[in-house]
Amino acid sequence: MDRETVVPHVDSMPGKRAKEWASYHQEHAAPSTYVYDFVWDITEDAEGPFCTDVDGNVLLDFTSHVAAAPLGYNNPKILDRMAEFDMVDPTKIAGQDFYVSDGSAPGDEEFPGPAALMDKLTDLTSHYGMDTVFLSNSGAEAVENAIKICYDNSGGAKYGITFEGAFHGRTLGALSLNRSKSVYRRNFPEISGVFDVPFCDDRSCTAETCSCGFFPDPESAVSKLRQKLHPKKGNVDASEVSYVIVEPIQGEGGYRFPSDAFSEELAAVVEDYDLTLIADEIQSGVGRTGEMWGSDHYPMEPDVITGAKGLRVGATISNSDIFPEKTSRLSSTWGAGDIISSMQGVFTLEAIEDYDLLDNAVARGRQFKETMRDASPEAVVDVRGKGLLLGVEFDTHERRNAVLEAALKRGLLTLACGYKVLRILPPLDVTEREIDIGATMLLDAIEDVS
Repeated sequence: MDRETVVPHVDSMPGKRAKEWASYHQEHAAPSTYVYDFVWDITEDAEGPFCTDVDGNVLLDFTSHVAAAPLGYNNPKILDRMAEFDMVDPTKIAGQDFYVSDGSAPGDEEFPGPAALMDKLTDLTSHYGMDTVFLSNSGAEAVENAIKICYDNSGGAKYGITFEGAFHGRTLGALSLNRSKSVYRRNFPEISGVFDVPFCDDRSCTAETCSCGFFPDPESAVSKLRQKLHPKKGNVDASEVSYVIVEPIQGEGGYRFPSDAFSEELAAVVEDYDLTLIADEIQSGVGRTGEMWGSDHYPMEPDVITGAKGLRVGATISNSDIFPEKTSRLSSTWGAGDIISSMQGVFTLEAIEDYDLLDNAVARGRQFKETMRDASPEAVVDVRGKGLLLGVEFDTHERRNAVLEAALKRGLLTLACGYKVLRILPPLDVTEREIDIGATMLLDAIEDVS
């Protein structure tokens, strides 16, 4: 496959073999959130955003596996460096009990492991004063450990604050923080004492013109969050708040970007009341927005960052003062012992820096938005994004779903989020040509269902 010339080609989507594989997979798989019958053939050609399915269809993948494959398929920036590594077994060690090395001096690894990944992550969060990392297996685990260390550090403070539309994972603790679709939490037990306030995604909002409820009283310009914590009028004692958790940009909730007024007020309230702020960067981090962290776009300064997806492992990052001193408070058999994933994580972070992929994300994201806005399809009510975290909002839920299916049949992979939004997540090294192909395919799909 020549990435510079390949184009999507679809005979039938999903094809006969894809349907067979999906049926085989589902025979023993628990019900979950499978979007459609896309079956990647791992033995066939794939590079960048292009891949081949089991029926020979060549597809343009603008999902990056929900941001978990930030450099797309078989990227030489990763594979060429890993090609020298002789596979070992086990590739996962009991990482909280043992260490792993390639035999070189610390910091000089040819094949970096968990220690190198943690070292890299503290470099990339040093502007927030972070110097300590706990690695785990997934984003949900990263969130679980974030709230654990906050509860532990707060000296018994019992409350947490989250935001309407939030999605932080599917383990029970993370579910307690979710405020997106009700089906995620229905009939599951929850952590008590988690309050929520509106997330302001009206990008033109000011404290005097707010329409989302975060600033409920335009005359006083006092936010709902500040009202809740007011020492005399509020219903939550700020001294008993263990943490505030926020997605700098809401993902599953609909690619909702905060207003300046919201992010400025959140930063001010956290500072005024000396609250611990957790930034859930599992989807918005690792260069996806054109900055290394979504938080870097806003005045809020997190005390804890949770990462995963593009890192290939889960990571809870903070300052040593917030982490527990007792060694038994945090542990995980495989979390800090995934040799291959840690290596991929380091190589990914280095590629983003070495190949100026943050700048590329900004330029290509701007190209996509301008193309869509210039075309101005009647069914599209908003095109938004930072870097290559892009959302296209439609006039109805049904239209969004129809466009997703029409795009699939043309060979373009996208994902839904929120109620009416299609999310677009190309690889961070996507080219001008590939953005042009993808935007054109999406516009054609929109026309198909108009």
